Order: sequence, then C-alpha cells, then structure tokens
Amino acid sequence: MSTGYASCLPLLGPGVPLDAPVCWRAGRPISRRQFLHDVNALAALLPSAGPLLAMTSDRYRFVQAFVAAMLRGQAGLLPPNNTPDMVGWLRVLFPEAYALTEPRSTAVDMPSLEFPPDAGDDLQADLDVPQFAVDLEVAHVLTSGSTGRPVPHPKRWDLLVRGGLAGAERIAAHMGRADLHGVTVVGTVPAHHMFGFESTVMLPMVGGAAFAAERPLFPGDVAHVLAAVPRPRVLVTTPVHLKALVESGVAMPPVDLMVSATAPLSTQLAQRAEASFGGPLMEIYGCTEAGQVASRRTSVSAEWHTIGGLALSGDGQSPVVSGGHVAVPTPLADVLEILSPTRFRLLGRSNDMVNVAGKRTSLAHLNHQLASVEGVRDGAFWVRPGSDAEDVVRLVALVVAPGLDRSALLRALRERIDAAFLPRPILQVDALPRDPSGKLPEAALARLATRLLEEASRG
Repeated sequence: MSTGYASCLPLLGPGVPLDAPVCWRAGRPISRRQFLHDVNALAALLPSAGPLLAMTSDRYRFVQAFVAAMLRGQAGLLPPNNTPDMVGWLRVLFPEAYALTEPRSTAVDMPSLEFPPDAGDDLQADLDVPQFAVDLEVAHVLTSGSTGRPVPHPKRWDLLVRGGLAGAERIAAHMGRADLHGVTVVGTVPAHHMFGFESTVMLPMVGGAAFAAERPLFPGDVAHVLAAVPRPRVLVTTPVHLKALVESGVAMPPVDLMVSATAPLSTQLAQRAEASFGGPLMEIYGCTEAGQVASRRTSVSAEWHTIGGLALSGDGQSPVVSGGHVAVPTPLADVLEILSPTRFRLLGRSNDMVNVAGKRTSLAHLNHQLASVEGVRDGAFWVRPGSDAEDVVRLVALVVAPGLDRSALLRALRERIDAAFLPRPILQVDALPRDPSGKLPEAALARLATRLLEEASRG
C-alpha cells in the first residue's frame, strides 16, 4: 500500500519543543512532555480490547484517552452524542466497546472505568514521541444522524494526519503565518464530532498548535476562556454559537481567526463576527465521510476552494471528492456549482430540495433566509408529510424568536422568499433540539414538530 509517507507517522508534529504547551487548562499550560507521560500512564490502565468511548467534555482528557487507546492498538469511538440511546447503539455496533468516564458521573450502560486523578508534574525522564503505523485504524466517527441512524466511518492514521496538516496549512495561510507554532485553539464544538476532532484535536497535534481543554458555550464563558489563553488564538465554532456570541452584547477578547462549520454561514453574520472579534472568519465545508474538503472567507466570497490536494469530479448534482486525505473517491451529499476541480459554490443538500407549485428551492436556503430575519435567534423549516393523494408539500417553520410575533415574522419572510414557500404554520419554540455540535437531527426535529402540531390541533 502506497500512502506517500513512511510506514509510521509521529503523534506530534516536528519542530516544536517538548516544553511547549500542547494544551491550556484553566489558563495554565500543559507541556507536550507532560502530555506524553499522562498518555502512557493512562494506557497502562486500559483493558486489552476495545474500542474506547471517552465520555468527557474536557478536551485534554478526551485527547489523552484517544492517544492512550492508540497505544493499546485500539480505536476511539466518536459518536455525535453520548445519550443512553446512542450508547446502546454503539454496543450493537461494537460489542467489545468500553467507556472511560469522569469520576462520579452518571452510570453508563457499557463496561466502563473512570479517568484516574491527574498525575503530578514530577517527570523522571523524557519519553519519545510515539509513532503509529500509517494504516492503523484509530477512530470510528459516526455521522450526526441528521438524516437517519448514525453510521460509523473508520479513520486511518495517515489520512487523519494528512487532513490535519492540510487544515493547518490553510488556517496558517488565513492568518498570514508560515505555521501554527505558538497558536492556541479554543473550541465551542465537542472533540468527538468530526469537525471538532479535526480542528481542535488533530490540527493542534500534528500542526504544532495548542488547544484549550475547556469547551465554553455561553458568551461569558467563551470570553473567559479566550482571555485565559495567549495570542495568537483561533476560535473554532458553529453558526449557531457564533450568532449567540455576536448578539450577546458580551465584549469578546480579540481573536486572530475564527473557523466555522456544520451549517452554511451567511455573509452578514460573517461580517458581524469579524467586526465583533477583530479577526477574519474562515468557513469549512466537509462531511464525516471525507472530513474537511474546502474553505472560504465567507465575508468576501461565495466560492469554496478545496484543501490539501483534493479535487472534485462529476456533475454538480452528484459531485465526488478524491485525492489528498480522501483515500477512496467519496460522493458528497450536496448540490454544487463546480467551477473547476478545486473551486465550487454550494447550492444545497441533494436531499433537502423541495418543490412547491412547480417551483424549486432548498431547505438550506429557506433556513438561511429565516435565520437572517431580525429578532430570530434560531429556526428551521420542516417538510410536513402530505395528507392527500398527490402528497402536496407543506412547509412548517419552527422558530426561536422571543418578542417577534407570527405576523411580523411572516411579513419579513415575504420579503425574502417566494410566497409558494411561506410556512404554514409557524411554530414558536423556546429552543430547537440541536446536538452539541449545533446540528439539527432530522428525527428530533420531526418529533418536535409533530408534537407541536398535534397539540395545536387539539387546542
């Protein structure tokens, strides 16, 4: 098997001293030397068989568990969430799986052990940076479940390294830097989601940056964590989190780059975010199957540019990506306007196109227009199942918009979308059932919409 690499690849990127931070926790650095000792100590406690599910929101402990499992020849499980239903599904898919949990956490229906107490910093000797076989299967990343049951996708070490290096190169270019040495990454996204895993785990490890252990969500917490780590700093987040931060009124410490993914970002929000944080915003396009595929500077261009030697082929209705860290040509679930093998515009998901009265649009476009209405904090369109013989498409909108009544919202939508796509009805809710990465699983949205419609019908 030819990968373009040697037979083994190191855990940490070269050129960074072992005394340099790999992580910042509560404003204090954890060196790469300490990290290697912690990883080896944890690996000695793990069972002989896996895979391993790390159930922790502490990014340092997640990375520690992931690498310790690799040292035992085991893969890490990266599901979209750790709900009881998801844990049960993992047990079906991986009967030998076990969990590593925080002390005094809720019991999990899976063989498990607790993270040991943090080791001291009395390091007796230096440890070599471990090397791993290029074809070692180190992770099983599960899809978000936004279109059905989560499906696992195995990830090979060399391809993760290649993807991490490609992402690091693109981020460094956006920052006007030669590399990411000395950069700190703060993420509002979970480490076990593909976007969070690539951007806040693999990228720092192989690209020479450090990461923050915390995963802040509320605006005050995000500001606190950013202020506790040195510049240059990168904020990895999602459109949902970004909008909440921009509209919070909380003064944010300046960042040198923002990275957003998991849903399309509007030009207006990108511009507002750049004004609020004082740095450029880079948006990533990708998927669980292929990982990061392309990026763009959303505030100035609608065009995406592929990263790391990736190329597109096929027509815009059925595009395929290959090359770089994508070992096998992989279909993309979106409709693209392909401008060249390395440039495209995103038109919408192939499974979210809707036809009403002979007119065609995408749910992504409708959701974008809904989110752009002043006063709307969050919202999504849902296709209500038809009830007549011709299965007429009827659209419902679920909206988080305190202080904005339905008539005002409908008037605003009339200015943005064709009347054929106006929602009937509009359901106002306190929150949408998004997962920790900001995605909106289709089944959860359908359950919420169906329940609300039934309640409205009875009322």
